[in-house]
Parts: sequence; structure tokens; C-alpha cells
Amino acid sequence: MFWNWKKLNKKQIFFRNMADLWTKKYSPSNTSEVMGQTKPLSELKQFIVNFNREKKKAALVYGPTGCGKTSAVYALTTELGFELVELNASDFRNKEALDRIIGSASKQRSLFYKSKIILVDELDGIAGKEDRGGLQELQKLIDKTSFPIVMTANEPWNQRFANLRRKSKLIAFNKLSYTSVMSCLKRICHSEGIEYEAEALENLARRADGDLRAALTDLFILARHDNKLTKAKLMLLFDRRREISIIEAVMRVLKTRDAGVALKALDDVEEDYDELMLWLDENLPKEYKKPEELSKAYNWLSLADIFRGRIRRWQYWRFLAYIRIFLGAGVALAKKEKYHGFTKIERGRRILNIWIWNRKNQIRQSIAVKLADALHCSKSYAFRELVPFVQLMAQHDRTLFKAMSEELGLDEKEEEWLASSRA
Repeated sequence: MFWNWKKLNKKQIFFRNMADLWTKKYSPSNTSEVMGQTKPLSELKQFIVNFNREKKKAALVYGPTGCGKTSAVYALTTELGFELVELNASDFRNKEALDRIIGSASKQRSLFYKSKIILVDELDGIAGKEDRGGLQELQKLIDKTSFPIVMTANEPWNQRFANLRRKSKLIAFNKLSYTSVMSCLKRICHSEGIEYEAEALENLARRADGDLRAALTDLFILARHDNKLTKAKLMLLFDRRREISIIEAVMRVLKTRDAGVALKALDDVEEDYDELMLWLDENLPKEYKKPEELSKAYNWLSLADIFRGRIRRWQYWRFLAYIRIFLGAGVALAKKEKYHGFTKIERGRRILNIWIWNRKNQIRQSIAVKLADALHCSKSYAFRELVPFVQLMAQHDRTLFKAMSEELGLDEKEEEWLASSRA
């Protein structure tokens, strides 16, 4: 069920708060009760237990809404006997608040000499229009902390979190299957004495789309009067529209042959089309195994890139509709049938590879610029054809090379690079 909490009346707010009490009442008390997250939970536990040997001092736990990220941290804290220092990032977006709440906690042992886990929940809320140095302060606290910092986020791939990602161990929590959600709802129904129709409970679990918290809220609202859940009551619910992560959006596009499903995936994701193109570019070869299908998919991807260029040149934003069709329906329908099996979706490395290449070739590029200026040719031609020639000269004719170096105005690092046999 979709609720606009800002417009609720007092009665509706009361029911929402009661549903929240259920969420707390049935939150897992130990890691064995955390559902569907065995591998990421093990990674998080290892990070906390072996914190003093870890190179990175923070963990960034990410995944869809309601998949158990925060509950897992609570369960681990109880199980390990640690103290929990919690900060909800949406409530404290500035440097002073962050430093006041977790600054001292990150350095000082507790009164009872327990170790601590510092939880920064809902990281997505820390950097908005109201952010006043919050992210920068959090990065400094990570560098200085004596205790593990665990951050949770629904969508960690936003550019504003780039520095935090580099400083953190990334741990991905999975979207819960409807069977896991249904199993939990059954347990709560038995505990609360709620009579339910099996088909109604299954449909409720499916409608939650992996969001256990939402499923629990819906169950409470539907069964609060007479402790019964029926198919007729499900008609009172309407679809919950929610944003999905870019990983889920890419997975839907690659796995479906339904144009409508692919287009809806693009509508529900928050990221822009530039970012989506990088993700598709990276993951298409992992999913599409037939050369002709991969070729068709990349053709649609290239058409989207062409129209993106036209938008930049002409500022004609109606072309976004074409980009949406090319990236969604075009890529999805490039395959003749669905591919089965699991595909690990990863962030596109193209930008990172370009940055690494530029760093690696920074000196060569600076030499090419000086050669191009002196010989009145393009920088690309100088980079490709002339730099190797000067390199040979540096290694075999030092007298001539010295004269050329003075003419071009090469510095010491550039001379050393050219003279190196590894250059």
C-alpha cells in the first residue's frame, strides 16, 4: 500500500506507529533470524570481528528497502555483545551534528569497556540540498575511528558517495524472495493469532516485492480489526510504486523479453540515462552469449548514445523518449529468448579505466603536447607516432636527444620516462 505520510490524519498516524511497533517486536534478535542474507551477513560479521586487521575502517551495506540491512546490524550487535551508537543520516546532515554524535564515540571506549559498532543509517539522506559538510565530516571520522563504522544505503552508486565507497568495504544485501517474506508473515500471523487464507498471504508477500517492512505494515493494517486476512481485503490495497536500485533495473532489462517490463524498470530507477548506459555497456557481454544478439543490443546502445549527443548539441530534450525506448525495449528485445541462471551485475568500469589510462600515460601525453606544438601536428598523431621515435632517440643517441630535449623544453621527469626501457 502506498501512503503519503505527510498527509495522514491522527488515526492513520496511530496505525502506522502501531505497525512500527510490530517491526521492532519481530526484529531478529540474532543472526540466525535474519532471512535470506547468509553471505552478506557473514561478510559484515567478519568485518566487525576482524576490524583491527581490516585496511578499510567502514563498511557500506547497501540493498533494496526492507531487505534487512539495519536489522542485521542490530542482530550482530546483540550477538557479539557490542554497544551500538546509531545515527540516522536523514536527521543529521551537517558537520557539527555528525561530529557531536559520533565524533567522540568513534574514539572513546564505552563506560563498561565494551567494543562498539557505529551505525550511520539511511546514508542516502545525508547529502541533499540541506547537506552542510556532512559527507566530508563523515569521511574524516572514518579515517580517525577506533571502532567499526557501518553505513546503510539503498542506492550507493550516486557520484556524491564516490569518496565514501573508496574508503569502505562494500557489502551488498539481496532483495528478499517472496517465499522469505511469506515465511516471516506466517510466523507473525501465528504469533498474533491472525487467521489467513493461504492465497491471500502469498499474494501479500508477492505485492511487497521483497520489502519485508512494507509487507508487515500492510498485514497490520488489513488484519487490525478482526485478526483475519482474506483475498477480499487485498482489494483495499493499491500498487506501491517505489524506486529501484540501478542493479535491479539493469537485471530486469537484461532478463526480460517484455518491452513493458523493461521500460517500467527505467521509469522506476533514479539514476540518469548516462549512468544506465555505462552499466548496460559493462554487463551486456555477461548476459548475452550469442554474438548476433550481443551485436543487436550494442546497436541499440549506440543509437541511444547518438541521440544523447543530439540532445547536447541541440538541447532538444524530447529525444529522451527515444533513449528510453532504445535502452529499455531495444536492449531487452535484442535477444530471442531469456537467458537463465545468475549474472553478477557490476558497475561500469569504462570511466575508471579511462582515468587509470590517463594517469598511466600522463607524462607521455605532456610530451605529445610539446611535440605537437613544435611540429605543428595533432596531439593524437604525436602521441601515437612521434613519442616512440623520441623514445628510441633517448635510449640510443643521447647527444641528439639532449639537443631535442632543450628545444622542446622537456623537464626531468619527461626525460627519465623517455630514457626508461619500460616506457
